[in-house]
Amino acid sequence: MAKDKKKVEQITDMEVDFAQWYTDVCKKAELIDYSSVKGMFIYRPYGYAIWENIQKELDARFKELGHENVYLPVLIPESLLQKEKDHVEGFAPECAWVTMGGGEQLEERMCVRPTSETLFCEHYKNIIQSYRDLPKLYNQWCSVLRWEKTSRPFLRHREFLWQEGHTMHETADEARAETMQMLNVYADFLENILAMPVIKGRKTDKEKFNGAEETYTVECMMHDRKALQAGTSHYFGDGFARAFDITFTGRDNQLHHPHQTSWGVSTRMIGGIIMTHGDNNGLVLPPRIAPIQVIVLPIAQHKPGVVEAAQELIDRLKAIGVRVRGDFSENSPGWKFAEYEMKGVPLRIEIGPKDIEQGQCVAARRDSGEKITIPLGELEARVGELLDAVHDGLYAKAKANLMSNIYEAHSLEEAKAIQEEKGGFIKTMWCGDLECELAMKDKAGMSSRCIPFEQEHLGDVCPICGKPAKTMIYWGVAY
Repeated sequence: MAKDKKKVEQITDMEVDFAQWYTDVCKKAELIDYSSVKGMFIYRPYGYAIWENIQKELDARFKELGHENVYLPVLIPESLLQKEKDHVEGFAPECAWVTMGGGEQLEERMCVRPTSETLFCEHYKNIIQSYRDLPKLYNQWCSVLRWEKTSRPFLRHREFLWQEGHTMHETADEARAETMQMLNVYADFLENILAMPVIKGRKTDKEKFNGAEETYTVECMMHDRKALQAGTSHYFGDGFARAFDITFTGRDNQLHHPHQTSWGVSTRMIGGIIMTHGDNNGLVLPPRIAPIQVIVLPIAQHKPGVVEAAQELIDRLKAIGVRVRGDFSENSPGWKFAEYEMKGVPLRIEIGPKDIEQGQCVAARRDSGEKITIPLGELEARVGELLDAVHDGLYAKAKANLMSNIYEAHSLEEAKAIQEEKGGFIKTMWCGDLECELAMKDKAGMSSRCIPFEQEHLGDVCPICGKPAKTMIYWGVAY
């Protein structure tokens, strides 16, 4: 190989140093780069393309349910932010403030949005007058700024990309139905598009969103058996509406406060994809959001007809909507294999002189490494089947990792020992008291992940304090 050709570099094995493996994959798969501002990252084209595909898939789901996209300002006046006390207290440590504009001191500080509830409430106050104006089903795709002390690519940025849905409803029942509907949209998307199995449940009062009455979550397990909160949906009741004096004339001709929801996911989903599916050869992408679903590689491309045959495969796959590319560079086949493994391309197709003679091509699955011979006449059908098989294989592997790393504990000491030895999710009964939740965090290093919808009876008493148990709960170490 010529010295000026890019070489595929070795990444750290995840068993040796998982954090370094993760950083290596982010960098060497060309997903992200560091900027000159600490905690703010550059999304490179390949990384941003993954987010675009996530956005496209989710946006279609939102619109099918009647949601409309809007865009609100990036700056929030301090007086507006202060209207909801619990909300602003929760975000105060992470707020970044603008005090100067055009060389002049501003009359009022402006917060760079950490989230947009207050802005939406200000807007809704102006446009909601009657029950006929409800529901309002709005969503915003934007970036937000939270001045995090520590940062990691995709998982914890100071500025990150997300979507935030904000809806207003006539009744509490309608708002609660919206809250659960959107949680289920996230769960379905994670499992059927990202191949990431989830546990659905409600957050404890300690862990719920600032200002929410109820927060619901989808929790995923990573390769290193830590938890990732992949998406949340919040029921606010009428608390924000009261704080912002949002009222509407109801069907009874009386004034009422609307009931509100908020729900969101962010680019931390990309971090979840990396840590759920990646391996020691690099990124492994679920086919349904992969920027390149199929890479076509001509073998012995200097020989007559090979480049043309490869291009024909590309054209045929493009015609059926497959995201496909070819690599006709002068790099060796071995370099190309390693390069597209690093980038996590779900399916590699090779075609060379012998394949052309035999009327076939060879496909290699990124998830399993399995090679499959495909007759050229069956290309379109077989590629579709194989992409689905890769998705199913990734989901099955992730599901096995989740289910084999859920443990039952009947004392705080047992829970701590399991976490230290094995990691994973630990399920116990719980009395519901904050003191016990804090004790689990302080003594075992685990936060509550969720009170799962699928409850199990593991005993009658709380393993932390011995009082009667009210519910089953999951604990874990989280990103």
